[in-house]
Amino acid sequence: MTDEVVLDFARVWVEFPDPADGEQVFRCDMTWLTSRWNCVFGHGCQGIVAGRASDGCCSLGAHFADEEDEERVLEQASRLTPETWQHHRSGDGIVKNTRNGGRQTRIVDGACVFLNRPGFPGGEGCALHLLALREAREPLEFKPDVCWQLPIRRTFEWVDRPDGTRVLVVTITEYDRRTWGSGGHDLHWWCTGARSAHGAGEPLYLSYRPELIALMGRRAYRELAGRCERHLAASLPVAPHPADPT
Repeated sequence: MTDEVVLDFARVWVEFPDPADGEQVFRCDMTWLTSRWNCVFGHGCQGIVAGRASDGCCSLGAHFADEEDEERVLEQASRLTPETWQHHRSGDGIVKNTRNGGRQTRIVDGACVFLNRPGFPGGEGCALHLLALREAREPLEFKPDVCWQLPIRRTFEWVDRPDGTRVLVVTITEYDRRTWGSGGHDLHWWCTGARSAHGAGEPLYLSYRPELIALMGRRAYRELAGRCERHLAASLPVAPHPADPT
């Protein structure tokens, strides 16, 4: 899509020890975390499947990270009503098994069972997300892990150091097309590299503060935020995200 920038471009990274865990180091993508990306679901999102813009990134359903993730979501789903969830009375259940032995939300009419379609009186979008907003709670408390973490990617890698010690490097970066695997290149559209999704009034590390705290811990987030502030205050910007407004 002409709206998207190329996948490979210069990035600035920063590493710092986890203040809460001496065996852990964070490696953070400053180019992504200080970008002006924001979710444009319902007002500019083109969707990952052609012709289904109103699905956003919900066309494939949500794969659960583990049993705890699934149990939390099902507990919140039990509080939804026919007035707040379009597929409340769907007869085939909420979860299905995947081919690789995992579990994911069921697909109904081409998208996640929790997705309220345009025109539904209870509100368009994820029924769990809307429930959280009505109760003035963070959506990450209600939604599957993969849904609230996107489009942030967290990976873990044990690294052996020359002196024989080991450290766990936790990388926080952009969930771009490649992160979906080989099929990511076939997505109709993906927002992280799309100029139309980069125009927020505040940088990502602020707009995604609750999610980053959940992924990193509060002390590590404070360290990251301070470094992001100093990065943005630099007189000469270094490796800004190419999708950001110029």
